[in-house]
Amino acid sequence: MTLAIFDLDNTLIAGDSDYLWGQFMANEGMVDAAKFNEGNDYFYRQYEAGTMVLSEYLDFCLEPLTHYTLDELKVWHDKFMANTIRPIMLEKAASLLKKHRDQGDHLMIITATSRFVTEPIARELGVDTLLAIDLEINNNRYTGKVVGTPTYQEGKVIRLKEWLKENPEFSLEGSYFYSDSKNDLPLLNQVDYPFAVDSDPELTAEAKQKGWPVISLR
Repeated sequence: MTLAIFDLDNTLIAGDSDYLWGQFMANEGMVDAAKFNEGNDYFYRQYEAGTMVLSEYLDFCLEPLTHYTLDELKVWHDKFMANTIRPIMLEKAASLLKKHRDQGDHLMIITATSRFVTEPIARELGVDTLLAIDLEINNNRYTGKVVGTPTYQEGKVIRLKEWLKENPEFSLEGSYFYSDSKNDLPLLNQVDYPFAVDSDPELTAEAKQKGWPVISLR
């Protein structure tokens, strides 16, 4: 079974779910809006530039989750899905997922966003496997700490190789990976069929140089 791997943010959806969740928390009064939006914008600019220090960002974005139980967060996330995420789901992305599903491929999302934010999105998109930043849970609350290797830049490759060891029926032979970001170049260079999707300038230039397809799902 062939692996069809997808980035999530700005690839399968027309926005960044992590950034949008931060805006949602601010708008809903879950955090100090002015202070949090300032930090959210700061780290998003760093992400786009490829200079984000992941540990600093995770300390920032995970701390608010520790103030709520998992049940309380689910209520918030259901509203986030309805009002923020579903409106930015892409018809062409759904068609691409269906194409690979109909081919019998195993659909996987690998994202640098937390499992808390992305698991309901991945479920709605109908993918088989989600690799995301996994969060520690204690007494029905997130602790603000990460479990395992974060799925960011080279971490995506590490986590995928760990998954392949645990699932030896799969390999990277004939594999696809679709992404918008230069941060995903380590994994794009691992697969047989890399695709740049609505990509940033650096990834677009790299894709053109290497002869990778450059496509749009917008």
